[in-house]
Amino acid sequence: MADVLDRRSYHISCLFPEILTIIFTHLDVKDKGRACQVCVAWRDAAYNRRVWRGVEAKLHLKRSNPSLFTSLMKRGIRKVQVLSLRRSIKDVVVGINNLESLNLSGCFILNDASIAHALTREISSLKVLNLSLCKQLTDRSLEKIAQHLKNLEVLELGGCSNITNVGLLLVSWGLKKLKVLNLRSCRHISDNGIGQLCGFLPENRQMDYLETRPVSGNFELEHLGLQDCQKLTDQSLKHISSGLVHLKSVNLSFCGGITDAGIKFLSRMPNFKELNLRSCDNITNTGLGYLSEGGSHLEAIDVSFCENIGDQGLQFLAHGMFCLRHLSLGACNISDDGLLRVVNALHEMLTLDIGQCAQITDKSLKAISKKWKSLKSIDLYGCTRITTVGLEKIMRLPCLSTLNLGLWHKKG
Repeated sequence: MADVLDRRSYHISCLFPEILTIIFTHLDVKDKGRACQVCVAWRDAAYNRRVWRGVEAKLHLKRSNPSLFTSLMKRGIRKVQVLSLRRSIKDVVVGINNLESLNLSGCFILNDASIAHALTREISSLKVLNLSLCKQLTDRSLEKIAQHLKNLEVLELGGCSNITNVGLLLVSWGLKKLKVLNLRSCRHISDNGIGQLCGFLPENRQMDYLETRPVSGNFELEHLGLQDCQKLTDQSLKHISSGLVHLKSVNLSFCGGITDAGIKFLSRMPNFKELNLRSCDNITNTGLGYLSEGGSHLEAIDVSFCENIGDQGLQFLAHGMFCLRHLSLGACNISDDGLLRVVNALHEMLTLDIGQCAQITDKSLKAISKKWKSLKSIDLYGCTRITTVGLEKIMRLPCLSTLNLGLWHKKG
């Protein structure tokens, strides 16, 4: 009998609630929910807000469920992703006090009326709003967002193809704390719209009610996504370099109107860290030269599929890009000569993409294995001239965790 009592004294049910809470913090979201259903003691411990700190609830809003939001609030959950939507989004906005993050990405039925119905008062707690691929939304939704979500720091509008320059004027007017803005594939956005984000007045203001509103610009922006915005030219980059002094990264991939002249503007920005120029057909070695001459502090650059980038561009990188840690050169017209210049000059590289660079051989891999001991990832997809000799050297790198060989076939 004494042995039985002794064993019971070590049973998990005898642990203090504080200890149970610590244990439950290490569970994944699904297991946290299961723990709540075991018994009253576990439920009380598992409902501690510490257990759910930082967790994003993923919801299907198909029918009325008033107890759902009460449960979420009791656990202190302030981040929500809506996976499917058949009810009003206002249920979430009203049901969760102090909502911090709302992800509506891919909710195709969401429209301007839905946003207007949900945003009828200021929601000062909301910092992150993701509306990616909500294709029915127009500038009218941005007007409501600018009026009622003034503390917003992250706004994702990727794929919202009905947004225009007028919407950006509203964003410029109302969202002064914005740090991240993604406008991927917003096909109507032009240089005037980007200028408005940077504090410049639009050339033609067609809406009278905007005349009385200040255009202060989004000067706190740190990350700007402009991927596949086909109407942009170098004038946008001139605006950005003048107005967004805190900008750290910009994605210009697939922006065919950007040229080397625009890159020269970006080279002057003091806080710039990351530049994506993937598939920008008009970018050449000269653009990389401008970045190097500007004393660039860039840590990451992607010029993949820029067919006019070659060994001369790599020579420019080697002479001036001493902070570079991440380099993507996929399908560029480079050889061992150019890559070796980079390898010998820049020793702190963490990731390298040279996929589909058909001229690269074991000579480059041998140098990388000697010089880049901190390299974590390398993409060699389609590098048909490398052999097992070069691969064996690369695979000895102490920090390497990702190696993509793709179409490579064993040679030699």
